Amino acid sequence: MAVTGWAVWTDFAASPGLAVFLFVTSAWVVSLCLHEYAHARTALHSGDITVGAKGYLSLNPLAYTHALLSIVLPVLFVIMGGIGLPGGAVFIENGRIRGRWRHSLISAAGPLTNVLFAAVCTAPFWLDALDGVPADFRYALAFLALLQVSAAILNFLPVPGLDGYGVIEPWLPYSVRRQVEPFAPFGLLFVFALLFVPSINGAFFDVVDAALRGLGIGDLETYCGDGLYRFWEGTPEICSVSP
Repeated sequence: MAVTGWAVWTDFAASPGLAVFLFVTSAWVVSLCLHEYAHARTALHSGDITVGAKGYLSLNPLAYTHALLSIVLPVLFVIMGGIGLPGGAVFIENGRIRGRWRHSLISAAGPLTNVLFAAVCTAPFWLDALDGVPADFRYALAFLALLQVSAAILNFLPVPGLDGYGVIEPWLPYSVRRQVEPFAPFGLLFVFALLFVPSINGAFFDVVDAALRGLGIGDLETYCGDGLYRFWEGTPEICSVSP
């Protein structure tokens, strides 16, 4: 991430789009690792001392549940649709955790990390500190922020299998939890299927765009960031001119 970020900043690469692609993808993998690490670290301090032995505190992307579900699929969804799809969660031994607030906090810790990551990515925009920031790097940060915001929103949805449901689950009656439990493995697939519905997809990205505008990022930055990221489709001409 650091090397490709430097390549984007200095315009070192022969293909700016390839450099943006590598930078955003590697930064996205780092954010996935931090997301899962936040779950594990919060669980550790809440009573589950087994997370260390499972490798969840190592920031190793291969240690989080399943490499295909946690890393490969989220990256593929970014490439395919520009959506920050949540990865697979770490396995927490809930029986070791005491207190509903702790269970809720463990679930919330992951998407809150995406919120923090988005705040860092957008800091130059909402701090009005863009002087001297190269256009391609600015576009890359905007697109990366879009991924983080979309991931946070998706994760906070109260759908079984997602972190949002994990936040409210400890407060639900036991009978409700038992009825919902069989649907948890399919929650993410259900959300992904809904995003293929044009009206729902449009409403979702309207919320994402509104959040980004609140952070100082305009449509041009995210459009050009997406265009540079998909360099194989050709970078939009408007993005080749510095704003």
